[in-house]
Amino acid sequence: MVVFPNAKINLGLNILSKREDGYHNIESCFYPFDLSDILEILPAKKLSFTSSGIAIPGNTKNNLCIRAFELLKADFNITDVQIHLHKIIPIGAGLGGGSSDASFTLKVLNQLFDLQLTDDQLEAYAALLGSDCPFFIRNKPVLAKGTGTEFEDINISLAEYEIKIEYPQIHIGTAEAYAGVTPNKPSKSVKEILTQPISTWKNVLKNDFENSIFPNHPKIYSLKEDMYARGAVYASMTGSGSAVYGIFKRD
Repeated sequence: MVVFPNAKINLGLNILSKREDGYHNIESCFYPFDLSDILEILPAKKLSFTSSGIAIPGNTKNNLCIRAFELLKADFNITDVQIHLHKIIPIGAGLGGGSSDASFTLKVLNQLFDLQLTDDQLEAYAALLGSDCPFFIRNKPVLAKGTGTEFEDINISLAEYEIKIEYPQIHIGTAEAYAGVTPNKPSKSVKEILTQPISTWKNVLKNDFENSIFPNHPKIYSLKEDMYARGAVYASMTGSGSAVYGIFKRD
């Protein structure tokens, strides 16, 4: 079975407070983006994982696709599989590629072995793999709260616009991203701002990670400014970076 795990962008990202468990409460709109990896999963006599495309760092045993398989294997009588991932979504870019791969693995295994898990159940498994993972189960625009795993439906479509992504070949780690962030609650929520015309977003819809990342990585800031110079109606870094997107009116 072959599927195409897609990326996501963040429309606004407010870091509201630090939690007692060390994580942060956020508010953001997660929006699917049509840049995709290619994931193939087939039944096999022995569990294996291979990849092509962008090199994936780290030990294969810790790969999120393998971890997703092992989560379900622990609870269900499923046989081994061979997994091949062709990596296209940049790593460490804030586009959620690894999280998407993990969640699509869960969805494929659910279908392949007829486990009949509901979306709610799949989201619960996905949350064990990472805070961005549950979003990719339903894979539609949501307002994300808490650590990014509490969802509220939001009626928003950017279908009439073109979204362009630039990746500066800079990997931003989570620790670096949070290091310069001071949690605060803005006067207007992401939800409120997104009800307004996109032409009003530029000065009010913020990604709090930009304050932490831009001073140390002026190249990323320059990419955002370049998006506006090219005519974007809105531009932002996505997630904790380093990719930057611009939203353009279609010709």
